[in-house]
Amino acid sequence: MQDDFRFCPHCGKSQRTKIVEYFQGHPDIGDGGLRVSVYLTQPQHARLSVWRGEEAQAAISLDPHESGRLARFLLASGRQRHTGLVSRVLSRL
Repeated sequence: MQDDFRFCPHCGKSQRTKIVEYFQGHPDIGDGGLRVSVYLTQPQHARLSVWRGEEAQAAISLDPHESGRLARFLLASGRQRHTGLVSRVLSRL
């Protein structure tokens, strides 16, 4: 198996123990960022770490149910903003 793939291209089995993504903080508010690590092995969880420079300031682990709830919350808040913008534009036509 190649290390370039997160999952085996033949059987779909995870090739990594975790997947990590870094999200840059808002530039007008601060210089921090959020690192999210999703652990694919037991116990499955997502680890959210708040970073300033090269140091983690705080961290919390969420179980898969809470991670899903967080994802739905973020998606819903984005849809509301978008829907509100569309409604304002349409009301001016």
